[in-house]
Amino acid sequence: MKWYHHIACFFAGVFIVNGLPHFIHGLEGDAFPTPFADPPGTGLSSPVVNMMWALVNFGLSAWLLRVGRVSFQKNWTWILLLMGISATGLMMSYLAPTVLELYKNSKTY
Repeated sequence: MKWYHHIACFFAGVFIVNGLPHFIHGLEGDAFPTPFADPPGTGLSSPVVNMMWALVNFGLSAWLLRVGRVSFQKNWTWILLLMGISATGLMMSYLAPTVLELYKNSKTY
């Protein structure tokens, strides 16, 4: 495997985890922060924008999984994918109280 296959596997996991909260809030019909909100990252975006942002994240992760050549025969690809998932999940759980506080205090939809 080349060096960029490793990076692609890791970031595929990052984009999978990043898309999940946007997908869930989009399905529930809730507003949730996205990079397109005003102000970016703290304002709330509509459920449609969240669903579209989730689909972009999932599309990028699918493309990165293909670039990273993830397969069951290559254990390192799965380990790197899980490392990306774990790192992003831990970071998001650490930052969740801050985001939830901003989410509760925001008055714009």
